[in-house]
Amino acid sequence: MSRQVVRSSKFRHVFGQPAKADQCYEDVRVSQTTWDSGFCAVNPKFMALICEASGGGAFLVLPLGKTGRVDKNVPLVCGHTAPVLDIAWCPHNDNVIASGSEDCTVMVWEIPDGGLVLPLREPVVTLEGHTKRVGIVAWHPTAQNVLLSAGCDNVILVWDVGTGAAVLTLGPDVHPDTIYSVDWSRDGALICTSCRDKRVRVIEPRKGTVVAEKDRPHEGTRPVHAVFVSEGKILTTGFSRMSERQVALWDTKHLDEPLSLQELDTSSGVLLPFFDPDTNIVYLCGKGDSSIRYFEITSEAPFLHYLSMFSSKESQRGMGYMPKRGLEVNKCEIARFYKLHERKCEPIAMTVPRKSDLFQEDLYPPTAGPDPALTAEEWLGGRDAGPLLISLKDGYVPPKSRELRVNRGLDSARRRATPEPSGTPSSDTVSRLEEDVRNLNAIVQKLQERLDRLEETVQAK
Repeated sequence: MSRQVVRSSKFRHVFGQPAKADQCYEDVRVSQTTWDSGFCAVNPKFMALICEASGGGAFLVLPLGKTGRVDKNVPLVCGHTAPVLDIAWCPHNDNVIASGSEDCTVMVWEIPDGGLVLPLREPVVTLEGHTKRVGIVAWHPTAQNVLLSAGCDNVILVWDVGTGAAVLTLGPDVHPDTIYSVDWSRDGALICTSCRDKRVRVIEPRKGTVVAEKDRPHEGTRPVHAVFVSEGKILTTGFSRMSERQVALWDTKHLDEPLSLQELDTSSGVLLPFFDPDTNIVYLCGKGDSSIRYFEITSEAPFLHYLSMFSSKESQRGMGYMPKRGLEVNKCEIARFYKLHERKCEPIAMTVPRKSDLFQEDLYPPTAGPDPALTAEEWLGGRDAGPLLISLKDGYVPPKSRELRVNRGLDSARRRATPEPSGTPSSDTVSRLEEDVRNLNAIVQKLQERLDRLEETVQAK
């Protein structure tokens, strides 16, 4: 008589806990665009989500603690002239965010520490080079000011944000059709892409060469998403020929057969994978689903182990994923998601049940910190480095705000050399006026908050 042995794992009982109503962000108008991105980006300071906007594209940025009902007149980041498709926070500066839009541009913005007081229309830098809409933006994990963008012109551009110039181009000869997903390796040496031509590619972007390639990792016609996981492996999500959703794990050195292939269900939503390199857990969030599945990846067969699933009643329109340094370690929180409903953003904490209140070193190994390991020039010159790690034992203390400095070169020099037309106020005058307007808006906002509290008190009585 054989006995089934249950695999030992400290993550077997991880459970999801949705935030209470007063910890959610209410009355937000989430974008109706059908693009397959998360529509939400979070970091230890801010929550950003792509929202509906008339007359162009916009996204909302709120300080993380500013929960509750969001004022309908809240200032937005609204410099794009067409809908925003993707947003991403810079991993080395919590005040800098990049956005890609249907207007074919990538814009990089700097958000003040307290959040926006006025609508933000002027980006720090506008990156122009795509000829069709930009659907993917992704920051380099270890090199400073390096940003990747992928457009529906089948081109991937790598930008040096410090100079505002495209330094690398992967043209349509690499991807002959629409690019569905792009992911950097942990040290930023390689990128992994999935494309509408049903191929997943591992690419060395500085040389423009395809290191490994897999044709039809999933037999179905629906979009495939691919991410790097530990030890040189990649994980893909897609559909079978019978339209069943699948998740597969591949060794990039031997792409003939998957290390593991599992069928999940017959839903139609594309699965967005989020990988945590500290715990080797991958979370799968389907657009239109009401659940989050999570799997543990190990170095021995069968490699991909299903752990559990968090389910709720309402479906998700998008999902944001908090970096490890933004979590509450004293509550054994190993991941946090920001689930977008139609009119709400709801944080969901993934927690390991532990009785002790002490710091759990096995759950929190040193994790990627906010300091870059390389400059853009060093990375372009051929150097690679893993992220600079920090300990979370005493909690994470954010560094002081860092200003994003952009040297626009000849173009900005030309603008400085152009004399101002007569009757135009000087830049100093404009700056003082803008500062006065910001102060007035802050006063108005405080008065409005007091008025709202007064109304609530009157209604309660």
